[in-house]
Amino acid sequence: MGIDEDKRSTLRRFAAVGAASPLTRFAGDDAQASDDSDVRDAITGYLTTTPGAHFSKLRDDLKLGTGETQHHLKRLLDDGVVESERDGDYRRLYPAGRFSPFERRALGYLRRDTPRGMVVELLRDPDATGGDIAAALDVSRATVSKYAAQLEDAGLLSRADGYAIEEPETLVTLLVRYADSFDANAAEFAGEAADLLSYDP
Repeated sequence: MGIDEDKRSTLRRFAAVGAASPLTRFAGDDAQASDDSDVRDAITGYLTTTPGAHFSKLRDDLKLGTGETQHHLKRLLDDGVVESERDGDYRRLYPAGRFSPFERRALGYLRRDTPRGMVVELLRDPDATGGDIAAALDVSRATVSKYAAQLEDAGLLSRADGYAIEEPETLVTLLVRYADSFDANAAEFAGEAADLLSYDP
């Protein structure tokens, strides 16, 4: 059977990031085949650049099979390199020990198109109304109201007096730091906001 060069290239790209992470070493360097090590390094690297991804996205982006992904994730979870958290219908994955509970919740919502768009619009214009947000995102007012309630329940939004983002500095930091893993709108916002922040990545 021929080697899937596209898959190999993808794994090597993320494995280079994963191998540079101190977390990877906790997985142990044993007698496993180098291909196994490359896959685990790739998963670690992927989650370093895309924290909060769910299983299917990680599997598809790394061009892995379902069983293959399950096998290596179990090893990384057991070794304490990766942690997971249930988020509605998804189980989201993070590098272990890197994020606070608020940051994990925030990243879970930032991985969803409409909630992320709402957060970006409110960070751009804190006075934006539900109608303004609906028009900017080309969604219904009902959709904005539904996600606003979810964001409030998650502690990311207050609806006490209009819409107000909670911990805006944290959300801006996450959007800037992981801009490349979001959409073009978030990346554009990150470019606008980057010079307003001072943080240690």
